Amino acid sequence: MSSTLTEGDWNPTTVLPGDPVVSVGELLRRPGRELQIHGSSYLGDALLAAGLVHTVRLTVAPTVLRTGRRLLAGTGPATGLQLSRHEVTDSGLLLLEYEVTGSAPLAEFDGLTQFL
Repeated sequence: MSSTLTEGDWNPTTVLPGDPVVSVGELLRRPGRELQIHGSSYLGDALLAAGLVHTVRLTVAPTVLRTGRRLLAGTGPATGLQLSRHEVTDSGLLLLEYEVTGSAPLAEFDGLTQFL
């Protein structure tokens, strides 16, 4: 996705112009392989809010930076996730894979409202 580029520097690359939700939605309706987003939380958040994400893969490093921004901080609805795969590497990285289940129901747990 780009509002300034018309082509990428490596092959195979397709630069998608315009509204990312519309462009990615059109790609998902075509037959073919899966689409992946690496490192773009803004794009990922917009596509998740639009219901275009089926799987979320997260890597948690055993490091506390005490700085940064929220990963998915957009204005979309709360989204339910179901853990489908997990792995811990020898270095302590936690690899998590979640399937998107739809809206996230709220629940009470020890007086705290949280997502199920």
